[in-house]
Order: sequence, then C-alpha cells, then structure tokens
Amino acid sequence: FQWSSPPEAIERLKSQEIWFPPPQFYEFCRLCNFSSLRELQKFSSARALEGCELWMPVTLSAPDGFIQLLPGDELYPEDPDYTGEKKMIMSTDKKIEDLMKEGGIFHRIVIKNLNNLAVYVNIEAKYKHINPLMINCENSDYNSRL
Repeated sequence: FQWSSPPEAIERLKSQEIWFPPPQFYEFCRLCNFSSLRELQKFSSARALEGCELWMPVTLSAPDGFIQLLPGDELYPEDPDYTGEKKMIMSTDKKIEDLMKEGGIFHRIVIKNLNNLAVYVNIEAKYKHINPLMINCENSDYNSRL
C-alpha cells in the first residue's frame, strides 16, 4: 500500500507503475478538482443529502480501443443493462478519434490500452455533484494537492 495524491496516482498509472480500473480513474479525475482534503470534506458535507443516481457503464468496442459510455453521453443507450443479464455488447468500425470528432455530448472514459485512459465530460452533473477533470493520460495536466 502506498498513499498517493490523485495526480500522483494518475502519473503512476501513466508510467505503468500501477494499474487501476476505469471507474477508479474517473474518481481520481474527480478528486483532482479539490486542492485539499478540507475542500473535499466541505464539498461532500454540502452535497451529502442531494441524492445519487444508479450508473452502469456501457462499453463500446472500437478497432483501436474501447469507450465506456456513461449516462448523459449521446451514445449511451436508452435502456442500459443494469443487471448484466442482457450481456449488451456495442461495437463500431469507427476509430475512437472519429467518434470523438463526430460527437458533441460526452460523458465517457476512452480506453486505448490499460495505461492510456482519458475522461471526457461536457454534461452538467446531477445532484450538485462535480464532474471529473478531463484528463488524458497521453498529456496529463492537472493541479490538485490532495
């Protein structure tokens, strides 16, 4: 075990020292919004009673990687598989770069390989939550002191 700030953990992922799954990458990107633990605690306390929503990422397979689509993304299905029983598999012949150029409403994690992830969000978060910083492991640029 090793304590790391969110930016440090992302840098360690980028350099292939560690690995963590896309949902944790998303949350590390969200934590990068806060400059201190005090700020995070203040935010958490202020929005604690606002509520939550059930999320289930839907994976879109592309020839050069994967995109985990999240609620609000323009490609997210109207009826997602919340239980895993439908075994939904979405695929496309388009490359990730083309999908990103064609799109306009994003809430997704782009996965080019195990250590090359990126978060793209341009929707408003519900329940007074905070969106993650849009971080791409190819060119990380963030400023958090957690």
